[in-house]
Amino acid sequence: MSTTIIETDPDAALLPERIRRFPFPFATDTYRYSANVEPATKTAPTEAGSWGAHLVDIDEHYLDELAERAKVLNRDPSRVNVLPHMRPAVWDALTTLLSSMADDYPDTMFFHREGNVCQWKNGLQNLEVEFTVGDDSSLPEGPLRFLGSQIQDDIILLDVREDTLWLDAGLVTFAADWSFGFDVGMNFLEIHHPVPRVKEERIISRAEQFLLRLQPGEQFRRTNWTMTIGRRMDTSTETYPEWGRDRSTIAEDPAMPEKLHLRVEVQHLIRLPHSGALLFLVRTHLLPLADIARVPAWREKMGNVLAELPDDMAEYKGIIRYRKAASDWLLAR
Repeated sequence: MSTTIIETDPDAALLPERIRRFPFPFATDTYRYSANVEPATKTAPTEAGSWGAHLVDIDEHYLDELAERAKVLNRDPSRVNVLPHMRPAVWDALTTLLSSMADDYPDTMFFHREGNVCQWKNGLQNLEVEFTVGDDSSLPEGPLRFLGSQIQDDIILLDVREDTLWLDAGLVTFAADWSFGFDVGMNFLEIHHPVPRVKEERIISRAEQFLLRLQPGEQFRRTNWTMTIGRRMDTSTETYPEWGRDRSTIAEDPAMPEKLHLRVEVQHLIRLPHSGALLFLVRTHLLPLADIARVPAWREKMGNVLAELPDDMAEYKGIIRYRKAASDWLLAR
């Protein structure tokens, strides 16, 4: 991520919160894969406002996105998977994140732990529960599914063994053109093998070494991006038949500026304090081109990024059939 000081547009205060809080990912007019890792919970300024002050971000879409997650899980329970040896890591993630939320949102969240007995209150859901760490039956659907009902992020847990990271647990309902079920049990390099350029540039191997060196309690973050047609959170490969055809028609659609969204993932990387596992949180943000264009600097940067992006990267992101139409529209404003 860029450390350049950003001058906020003087009209930004008039923009709606969804724009002012959006994690716009482009610092320049070009984009290439990079680790772009920085410490978590540091406010990141943009031309429209800022983002990133909290580990778990709660916004206006909180209840709607959790309701959508529940529908996905009821339709496809395979989106949750915990290999047996990862149970302690799941409990570690749950208590770590609930405690963080209570600290960041004291008006609506409360967490107290005495021994292994925990109390959790979520005022946004009118929820009060008591559970026992280590006792899966104390939470009706288990600790991981419960955590997924409290945060908007997808949750991935990586085990550390043989000097390698392994995807051995998670809850993923909002994947961007990949399959959590397919990747469970794979190691870090296998998961990222399809990404173009990263092998030659050793980005993934360097990222893995960085993660392996994290100390318990350390927290970092990075961003990633693609584009999505409609405000569709679940664009996993399992649901491709529902949305894949839209990629071939959106460029000619007069409503493209309202339908085509920049999709940004804020990915948090956390070494859990007790289990030592790596917690990988993926929070998805969507903003249509029509809103991007309301911030002049964003309109120009994104238009130039799309125009310059190499074809192999555009193909991998699934945007090659409409990226020119999107770029032309943004740069013509």
